[in-house]
Amino acid sequence: MDTSKERAKYIPGTYAKPGPGAAEIADRYIREWDQARLERQNAVPGGKIPYTICFSRKIGVGALEIAEILGNMLGFRVVDRQIVEHIAAHAQLREKTVDLFDEGYPGRMRELLSLAFGEKAFIESDYTRHLFATLFSLGGLGSSIIVGRGAHLLLPRERLLAVRIICSKEYRAERLARILNIETEEARGRLDQIDKEQRDFFKRTYSKKDALPYEFDMVINCDYINKPTSVAQIIATAFEEKFETIPDDRR
Repeated sequence: MDTSKERAKYIPGTYAKPGPGAAEIADRYIREWDQARLERQNAVPGGKIPYTICFSRKIGVGALEIAEILGNMLGFRVVDRQIVEHIAAHAQLREKTVDLFDEGYPGRMRELLSLAFGEKAFIESDYTRHLFATLFSLGGLGSSIIVGRGAHLLLPRERLLAVRIICSKEYRAERLARILNIETEEARGRLDQIDKEQRDFFKRTYSKKDALPYEFDMVINCDYINKPTSVAQIIATAFEEKFETIPDDRR
């Protein structure tokens, strides 16, 4: 039920529908990956990481709702910004996740970093190193839909479908106003701050100002295609088209 209390707890950039918190979901995913390791099912033959879908979006467009629907369609886990940051910020969880990745793909972490950034050594902060290690590990431990944090810039392009979901600021403001039960003008003000924080993150973390179209396999404008189920189906079709023969290693 969409109550005022639930709306008050809503954080833009997260899924508005009530559900388990990031800590609970992260713990569950890591237990599942650990069990898969014990059963020797989590590593992909040939050392390739599983197929992954990465969403890049303007916060407030509704990407997480779309991701949840798509995850149910494909049987993929959904990993959002809160889950990524929860794992990256907690040493025990981060180390467990990286260890699972390293066991399945020995030496791949350094290789992936080199492919993503060449010989650049600009990964200066502990936060950034932890974030990258977490994103690489999550991408390697099982087919997932990763929403946000620039995951599409890190994971091997031949193993992922990179999707950009956009819309007008008015669409985002109206949607946020409905969720939070606030005036549209107030929602616009909140989005201004959120957009600034997102720009600062990409500049600090990836030395990038904007998301360029060529980074993505597809861009969907929710001003015109905005039914979450329809958007999810379009992405599912694109995924099947890009990876025409999907073996059992996708999960």
